[in-house]
Amino acid sequence: MTKHKTGTREQWLAARLELLEAEKELTRRSDELARRRQELPWVRIDKQYKFETDEGSASLADLFRGRSQLLIYHFMFGPDYKAGCPSCSAIADGFDGSVVHLANHDVTLAAVSRAALAKLQAYKRRMGWSFPWASSFGSDFSYDLQTAWTEEQQRSNVVEYNFRPEDQRSLLEAGKQGPPAEIAATTGTDWPTFIRERQGLSAFALEGGVVYHTYSAYARGVDGLWSMYQWLDRAPKGRNETGFWWRRHDEYHEG
Repeated sequence: MTKHKTGTREQWLAARLELLEAEKELTRRSDELARRRQELPWVRIDKQYKFETDEGSASLADLFRGRSQLLIYHFMFGPDYKAGCPSCSAIADGFDGSVVHLANHDVTLAAVSRAALAKLQAYKRRMGWSFPWASSFGSDFSYDLQTAWTEEQQRSNVVEYNFRPEDQRSLLEAGKQGPPAEIAATTGTDWPTFIRERQGLSAFALEGGVVYHTYSAYARGVDGLWSMYQWLDRAPKGRNETGFWWRRHDEYHEG
């Protein structure tokens, strides 16, 4: 017998209709937030950034691939990583199905990481992905978008993430053991090296030959991109998490 609350179909329907009103309100609120994102002022980008892509060296404007809008996922894969972040990998598993739809709506979806292009290409083949993925190694791009920091910045505790200062000392202490250390180990790095890269999403527009930064989100601001969590939030037991349970899709024993 289950320990969960049970009831009649009538009781379930009454509770479900009450929840439906809350879900509708959340949807309306989400629509309003989307509108407010689009109303943010655009920031002109004059700085030149260089990327390495499958097609060769590219500018930020080149990453648009002839479209007027660009969405970049900041994928945690630093120069010293042996493999991509498992959380970013789980998120990226959902990219390929969306790329073609977005491309046909004037939006290019791509990932950017600081690892060398050869590393990204090898990992991309391993994962079976096809979405565009560029290396920003040697460029300030990831630093300027607050998804990477130098070792010196980390040691001096001068780091901003998610639009606020982040205490590196407490973060480094928290990652000495447990799930954080486990996650870092899966990338072939230690915790301090691992967290010098961060996940995020940035949006850009291209008009009149000028690139504008329009939006960025970090930390749980990219939760909506993690498709498996959207499913789990609707499963009977929800996320039901105890520690670091997810893996790269080729590391599970059962499909």
